[in-house]
Amino acid sequence: MAEAALASSLSRISLGSSSSASPPSSLSCRRASSLCGTRISCINKPIPGLFCVSNRISAVPNICAAAATAEDREALTAFVKASMPGGIAAQKLLATGRRKTAVARVCLLEGTGKIIINCRTAQDYLQGNPLWLQYVKYPLTSLGYETKYDVIVKAEGGGLSGQAQAILLGISRALCIANPANRDPLKKLGLLTRDPRAVERKKAGLHKARKAPQYSKR
Repeated sequence: MAEAALASSLSRISLGSSSSASPPSSLSCRRASSLCGTRISCINKPIPGLFCVSNRISAVPNICAAAATAEDREALTAFVKASMPGGIAAQKLLATGRRKTAVARVCLLEGTGKIIINCRTAQDYLQGNPLWLQYVKYPLTSLGYETKYDVIVKAEGGGLSGQAQAILLGISRALCIANPANRDPLKKLGLLTRDPRAVERKKAGLHKARKAPQYSKR
């Protein structure tokens, strides 16, 4: 009797596939148990190992992207080593730029306009920030040298904003070394002036550089 009742209940479930048909009714575990006279437990627990497999599948694109990035990094490192025999300190067109606590050592080479910062492309290293990229490219674009030089930079200290402005000063100074005639146009644009602004040091007895504790009369 229980099997017959369960079969009749299952037969009443709609299996229509047309969009106009009403949605199929569901048979709960409690209803099926009452019809059969036996306890039917619902399977709500996750299948062991399924979550781990799905994680591995979703991680495949990230692994491929990381591998591609590593290959690009190796290729750029090989390019830098081949372009600068003897290291960056042995190059003739070498200049240093500073901003806040950032220091950038810039080397200019005859090339096609590549800008490599710490063995990474400028787009990658500066996280695609348009303002920071504009800082780096401005000295070259202002003189029309976008495709004349390759720029190889070793940047240290500070943040990306400070490093980008330090690179700007370093490229401007290197362009002056490459051709002294570049000095006047770069100076008119203010690209040869070292920005002296930096964070003011903290003072004793104050919370920060100038912020004092709350005054209490008594």
